[in-house]
Amino acid sequence: MELKLNPADAAFRDEVRAFMRDKLPAEIRHKVEIGLKLVKDDYVTWQRIVNAQGWMVPGWPVEFGGTGWSPIQRHIFNEEMALAGAPRIMPFGVAMVGPVIIAFGNDAQKQHYLPRILTTEDWWCQGYSEPGSGSDLASLKTRAVRDGEHYVVNGAKTWTSFAQYADMMFCLVRTSTEGKKQAGISFLLIDMHSPGVEVRPITTLDGGQEINDVFFDDVRVPVTNLVGEENKGWTYAKYLLGHERTWTADVGQSRNQLSRVRKIAAEELVDGRPLLDDPAFQLKIAEVEIDLLALEAVLLQVLAAEAAGNPPGPEASLLKLRGTEIQQTITELLFEAVGNYTHPFVGDALEAGWNEEPIGPDYAAAIAPRYFNWRKSSIYGGSNEIQKNIIAKAVLGL
Repeated sequence: MELKLNPADAAFRDEVRAFMRDKLPAEIRHKVEIGLKLVKDDYVTWQRIVNAQGWMVPGWPVEFGGTGWSPIQRHIFNEEMALAGAPRIMPFGVAMVGPVIIAFGNDAQKQHYLPRILTTEDWWCQGYSEPGSGSDLASLKTRAVRDGEHYVVNGAKTWTSFAQYADMMFCLVRTSTEGKKQAGISFLLIDMHSPGVEVRPITTLDGGQEINDVFFDDVRVPVTNLVGEENKGWTYAKYLLGHERTWTADVGQSRNQLSRVRKIAAEELVDGRPLLDDPAFQLKIAEVEIDLLALEAVLLQVLAAEAAGNPPGPEASLLKLRGTEIQQTITELLFEAVGNYTHPFVGDALEAGWNEEPIGPDYAAAIAPRYFNWRKSSIYGGSNEIQKNIIAKAVLGL
């Protein structure tokens, strides 16, 4: 199933498809399709290719490097990138801190940071969650105390994705303990190479180390790195989370993985017949396809509102909630489709250069790790239970 495109959008899709075919390096495509681990250079290489085409930040205003694409064109671009086996564009700079700096930053911050996001000269990470302050983000304890022209930052962040690669962190810090806890939070940009910053990897269920603990010990941050007003960071954080949750829907990636389910199920035999011929399995695929089409419709509405200058509203919570549920369901279908070949989990098989005898088809080694890794998708970006609360409050008025 797919959207019916008018001639102009169909031509745009063909242009994007040709770009993906001709410009995506074969070795990076192979890694993504098989499920091998990507390193920083893989992401940076691809993002610089996309930026050279002028397509790095389609959601930004044109004056800052945006494309001026319609919502459907932005959706087509994301879907074609996923279908081509391209790495995702890292969202921390492009889809998170970039929009915040555009909306609330001063001219000097825009002139310095936005071009460096475009060129991937700066790799960003997100400093929100803390030990004991995950879903209750407003209870964060990392302190930033003013000392002349600097803030002195002490505390810890956790579940920080790709902090091991990061040059910069956009960080929520407590600058006041007066009044409501949300009122004393500020939005600070921290150089990850500063003295006193320590990154410790957290090994996940799939054996990966993409998330980290980050510790701050008397880290000095220039006051010029404060975005907007002191103690107004909660407003900026909510604005950013709307963009993050919209991105988390990842319709194109889900559609690509659902195609993988069909392909594998067509090859996997059960009692001498392809699993795809099993009516019960067909029903599972059909249910996910219907959910994905509904999610796509909501996503297009949100992108249209964004293009009209309206930030994401409570619909972003719906996208995050249903998007991650669909992603997890698809990993379960992949697990079921591959069958017994998913059970042996050899972490080294995901590393480039692995040349031992494979266990089952070449794609089988990555199915179990993907299943394990995507268990976290319903937690990051605000747990799904929190999203239900937001929807109940903002949409249903409960």
